[in-house]
Amino acid sequence: MGLRPPRPEHEAELILRAQQGERSAFDGLVALYQNRTYQFALRLCGNPDDAADLVADTFIRAFRAIRSFRSDAALSTWLFKILSNVYLDMSRRERHRRHVSLEAAQDLGDSEVHRQVADEGSDPQELAEFSEQSRALLKAIRELPHDQRLMVLMYHTEGKSYEEIAEAVGHPIGTVKSRLHRARMNLRKILSGQAELFQP
Repeated sequence: MGLRPPRPEHEAELILRAQQGERSAFDGLVALYQNRTYQFALRLCGNPDDAADLVADTFIRAFRAIRSFRSDAALSTWLFKILSNVYLDMSRRERHRRHVSLEAAQDLGDSEVHRQVADEGSDPQELAEFSEQSRALLKAIRELPHDQRLMVLMYHTEGKSYEEIAEAVGHPIGTVKSRLHRARMNLRKILSGQAELFQP
């Protein structure tokens, strides 16, 4: 694996301050990553409320674990690892949990995190304007097993490397490659009846 590009100075400073217990610095990290994590969560879940819950839970866990973050890792990969674990935990539970308002605060002991999800790019109007091809592909991705879905979205929408995906999901690189291959084969099968949508 090549050298990791240097972390932006602003982000590095926020991480250091957050690790020293400065809450406003962690809020700054949330502001940097909340849109990206929400868009990913929305593709994963297909439901804005579930996506918002997933992102909120991800940042709560990140807040509690920020001191354990290693500075040689990419913060985005670390966040996606947490998000993946939260998503897989949620997918294992029954769907009869209570719904919490997006405005509700999450208790962190001596402080709280409010669910803050920006509207840009995630409103129903924009989602409705997806091309028929994009909608069909997203629908097919949501039919994949949860771990395959995670890997496909990390690789194809987030541009994560095999190494980063392996780190995020806790599998060897060989497993990631074989599951991604299997996921692509499954997608071809799911979309086989809609081949006309994907012809040049």
